[in-house]
Amino acid sequence: MGTSGRVRGMDSESGLPIQPVYGPGAPAGWDPATALGEPGGFPYTRGVYPTMYTSRPWTMRQYAGFGTAAESNRRYHQLIEAGTAGLSVAFDLPTQMGYDSDAKMAYGEVGKVGVAIDSIEDMRLLFDGIPLDRVSTSMTINAPAAVLLLLYQLVAEEQGVSGDRLTGTIQNDILKEYIARGTYIFPPKPSLRMVADTFRYCRDEIPRWNTISISGYHMAEAGATPVQEIAFTLANAKEYVRAAVESGLDVDSFAPRLSFFFVARTTLLEEVAKFRAARRIWAHIMRDEFGAKNPKSQMLRFHTQTAGVQLTAQQPEVNMVRVAIQALGAVLGGTQSLHTNSYDEAIALPTEKAARLALRTQQVIANESDLTRTVDPFAGSYAVESMTDDIEDATRALIDQVEELGGAVNAIEKGFQKAEIERSAYRTALEIDNGERVVVGVNKFRIEDDEPYEPLRVDSAIGEAQAAKLAKLREERDGAEVSRRLDELRALAEKEGAQAEGGDLSAGHANLLYPLREALRARATVGEVCDALRDVWGVYVPPDAY
Repeated sequence: MGTSGRVRGMDSESGLPIQPVYGPGAPAGWDPATALGEPGGFPYTRGVYPTMYTSRPWTMRQYAGFGTAAESNRRYHQLIEAGTAGLSVAFDLPTQMGYDSDAKMAYGEVGKVGVAIDSIEDMRLLFDGIPLDRVSTSMTINAPAAVLLLLYQLVAEEQGVSGDRLTGTIQNDILKEYIARGTYIFPPKPSLRMVADTFRYCRDEIPRWNTISISGYHMAEAGATPVQEIAFTLANAKEYVRAAVESGLDVDSFAPRLSFFFVARTTLLEEVAKFRAARRIWAHIMRDEFGAKNPKSQMLRFHTQTAGVQLTAQQPEVNMVRVAIQALGAVLGGTQSLHTNSYDEAIALPTEKAARLALRTQQVIANESDLTRTVDPFAGSYAVESMTDDIEDATRALIDQVEELGGAVNAIEKGFQKAEIERSAYRTALEIDNGERVVVGVNKFRIEDDEPYEPLRVDSAIGEAQAAKLAKLREERDGAEVSRRLDELRALAEKEGAQAEGGDLSAGHANLLYPLREALRARATVGEVCDALRDVWGVYVPPDAY
C-alpha cells in the first residue's frame, strides 16, 4: 500500500498550513541575503556548490544486490553498461544483522532482500571485474558497517588499489536503526564508539571515503513526516559529532566526510522546501554549536532515494509516474546523488528492465529537461520560501525536544522518536482507510483486475550454497590464526567497551578497526567477528514505548 496524496485540507505532510495563494510579503520579514546567501555559500540554502548541476549533474546511483555475490555482480555490470556512475550495495538481512548464512537466525532470509556476504571471498566475487579505483560504491550497512568496509578495502588491496584511491560511502548510521529500522546488534554506547573509530580509521587509511550517511530515509519509510525526518536525522548527526569530538577528533578533521540520506516523496513543493531547510539548519548547527570553520564541514551533502513506501502493488506501472515526480523533487531540492526506485519494487526485487527504466528516468531529467541549466530555480518563490521557513521552525522545535531529553541516545532509550513516528504512521494509515488521503489505484481510480506480472525470484537454494561455501572456507583456512585474531579483537573490545559504557570517549584508545581488519584478512567470517563483539558488548534490547 502506498502513502500518496494530500490530506488535512490545506495542510502539508508535516501538518503545517499551505496557503492557497502566496504573494509579496511572504514570508514576513524575509531577507534573502540572510536566508539564502549565494549558491555554494553559507547557509547553503540554495545548494552546496556554486554551479550545482550547470557544470555536472548529480550522481545517478542505483541500489542493487540480491541472491549470491555472483548474481549481484552481473547486475552491477549491467548497470555500469547502462550508464550508472555509482554502485549502491543492498545486503541481505543476515549480513545486516551480523550473521553468517549458515546461522539458525539466517534460515529463509539468505539473499532475499540483498546480497549475502559472509567473508572476503564473497566480497571479492561481488566486485569481480570492477576496478575499485574507478567506481564510487555506497554500502547500505549499519551495525556491521566497519566489517563490510574493511572487506571492501581488503579486496581493493588485492586489486592493487590503495585506500587513498577508494571513494564511496558506508551508511554506518546505527542510531536510526534503534528508532525505525531495527537492524541493530550492540547497545548504543559501544556502537557509537565503533562509529568514532571508523571516522578515525578512514581519516588515516581511506581519506576520500564518506564515513557515515546519516539517514532520514528509513524513518520516513516507517511513517515519519518531513519535519520528523530531518529533525531526528539532524539530532542523530549532532550525537555522532559529539562522540567524535569527545574521542579527540577535531571537528574539521572529519565533518567534511559526513553525508546524509533522505527520501523524496510525491509532495514536491514540501520536499524541495525540506531539503533547503535541512541545509540551512545544519550549516548553523556546525558553525554555531560545534565551531566548525571549514566551509565543507558546514555543508549538508546528501543522497536521495525516491519513496518506496509510496509505491503500490496495485497498478504498478503508475509507480513510474510517482518516481518521476519524486525524482524531480530531489533534483529541485539540490541532491548530490539519487536512486530512483523501480516501478515493481512494491511486489518483488526489480527486474532488469524495471531497473533500467528507473535509471532512464534520471537520464531524461538530466538530459532532456532544462533543470540543469540554472541553479536553484525555486529561489525567491513566495510559496517555497514560506514553506522552507515553516519547516525550519518546526524542525528546530523538534530538535530542541530531543536535546531536552538529553540528546538522541537518551531520547532513543526513552523511546521518544519511535513513538512519535508510530503516531504519524498510524494517522496516515487511518487517512488512507477512510479515503481522506487518495492513493491512486488503491482507494480511488481502481480497476478490477491488474495485468499479470512476473516478478524476479530468488533461488531458495542460495542458503544451502552459501552454507557449503562457508564449510569449505573453514576447512581450508588457518583455524588457529583465525582464533588468535578473534581473541585479540575480543580483548580490545572489552577494554574499549568498558570505557564507552562509562561515557569515556576520550582520545588515546586503540582503534578496533585494526584488529578487526586482521581477523577478516585471516578469513574470519562476518558472523564470527560480530559474534566476538556480541560476546563482549551483548545485544541491544529496546525499551518500552515512550
